[in-house]
Amino acid sequence: MDPEFWHERWSRDEIGFHQHDFNAHMQAFIGRLGVRPGAHIFVPLCGKSRDLVWLREQGYRVSGIEISPRAVTDFFAENQLEPRVTDIAGGRLFQAPGLDLFCADFFGPGLAGMAPIDAVYDRAALVALPPEMRAAYAHRLLESIRPGVRMLLVTLDYAQHEMRGPPFAVTLKEVESLYAETCLIERLHSEDCLAREPRFRQKGLTRLSEHVLLLERKPESRRNDQ
Repeated sequence: MDPEFWHERWSRDEIGFHQHDFNAHMQAFIGRLGVRPGAHIFVPLCGKSRDLVWLREQGYRVSGIEISPRAVTDFFAENQLEPRVTDIAGGRLFQAPGLDLFCADFFGPGLAGMAPIDAVYDRAALVALPPEMRAAYAHRLLESIRPGVRMLLVTLDYAQHEMRGPPFAVTLKEVESLYAETCLIERLHSEDCLAREPRFRQKGLTRLSEHVLLLERKPESRRNDQ
């Protein structure tokens, strides 16, 4: 899945993954990240998510990274924010008070200028990636955070043969394979959400589970990565 895939999705407004409301799981479990207002929360592959706005309104410093210029410009326009724009390695940085949005490739050099991360919120990043890219994503994310940093992760699980992603199915077993060596993992919530997701029923899904997980980078894991 190359950048052109996402550029085309945004250009055709094929953005069914975008949520118009604040994510209820984020609101319910944000306290489990163990950070106070003023802390820096990173949202990878953020699109134009309104969750960035909610986190900012709670007093957190928020950074997101998104490869689509259309998504970034739409975010600021729809939320009536006037960003300051600067060129960075591999992209551009859009800034408003309390908010940095990097328009760049997550796998490129764009993250180099980001402030130290205190917590991570991943609702739509891991599930946006096909299986062959997930290990590289997890490695890149983990090398960007220090031991003790927590991540709120939301995943979807369904029979992958019933629907083409994204969003892709990510099982709990796969989350463990990606993160268990370096992170403590706690399942906070699981639910059958197919009844309230008619668009997925229309695509032919017969089951759809949503999982909310809390991950914490182990103190010793940094040494194991080297």
